[in-house]
Amino acid sequence: MKAIVGTLVVIGTLLGGYLPHGSFGIMIQPLELVIICGGALGAYIIANPGWVIKAGFAQGIGLMKPSPYNKELFMELLGLMFKIFNKARREGLMSIEADVEDPHSSDLFNSAPKVAANHHAIDFICDYLRLMISGASNPYQLEDLMIVELDSHHHEALMPSAAIGKVAEALPAFGIVAAVLGIIITMSYLDAGPMEIAHHMSVALVGTFLGILIAYGFIAPIASDLANRAEAEGAFFSTIKTCLMANLNGYAPQVAVEFGRKAIPSHERPTFQAVDEYLQTQK
Repeated sequence: MKAIVGTLVVIGTLLGGYLPHGSFGIMIQPLELVIICGGALGAYIIANPGWVIKAGFAQGIGLMKPSPYNKELFMELLGLMFKIFNKARREGLMSIEADVEDPHSSDLFNSAPKVAANHHAIDFICDYLRLMISGASNPYQLEDLMIVELDSHHHEALMPSAAIGKVAEALPAFGIVAAVLGIIITMSYLDAGPMEIAHHMSVALVGTFLGILIAYGFIAPIASDLANRAEAEGAFFSTIKTCLMANLNGYAPQVAVEFGRKAIPSHERPTFQAVDEYLQTQK
C-alpha cells in the first residue's frame, strides 16, 4: 500500500504542476519508453545472475504488500523460541529432535504460523538446534558459524536491491540516448516548418525527462525499499541468533527470549511487559 500511495503522489504532483501549462499528449511517447526501458532491462539481464533477476521482479511486486517484519512477527518468534527452549529444558534436548527433523509437521513450529511461513528462518533455527542436539555445544564456534552464515545471507538478500539501484543509475543515460536519437530524427526535418521542428525537439526532450523520472521517481525508491526490507530481514535473523546463543550459554528460556527482545529494532520492539504477558500464555 505504501508503494502504491507513493507512486500516486509522484504521478499526481507531476501532472498537477505540468498540465496547467502543457499538453499531456506530447508526453505519451511509447517508442521513447521502448528505447529507455528496453535498454535498461537488457542491461539488467546482462549484469545479473538469473536468480537475482527473478528475485528483483518478485520482490519488487511484493512491495505492494506491507513488510512482514512487524511487531506481531517478532512477538510470535519470541513465543516460539520460548516454547522450544522450555520444552528442551524440561524434557531434554532429545525431546525436540522430532520437531527439528520435520518442522512442517511439528505442532511446536506450527503454533507460530507467521514464522513457519518463512522457510529460511525455520531452516536456520532447525539447523542450529540440530547441531546442539548432535553435541555441538561450544558457543564461540557456533556463534562464529552463525555470523558467517548470516553475513552470506544478508549479502545475498541485498543483491536484488543493489541490482535495481544500478538500473536506476543507468536510466537517465538511456533517456539521453533516446533524446539523442530524437535529435538525429529531427535533423531530417530541418527543411520543414518551425512548428514541426519544435514538435520533434519536444519528443526528443521527453526521452530525457522520462529517463530521469523513471529512475528517481520509481526505480530508485523501489531499490531503497528492497534494501530496507533486506535490513529488516537481517534484524529478524539476528534476533533468532541472539535467542539461540543466550540459550546455549545456559540462560533460562525467559531470559534467553529477553536477550532476543533487546536485539529487535526499536520501532518494532515490544515492551518487556508485553512479552512477559504473552509468554504467560505460551506455557
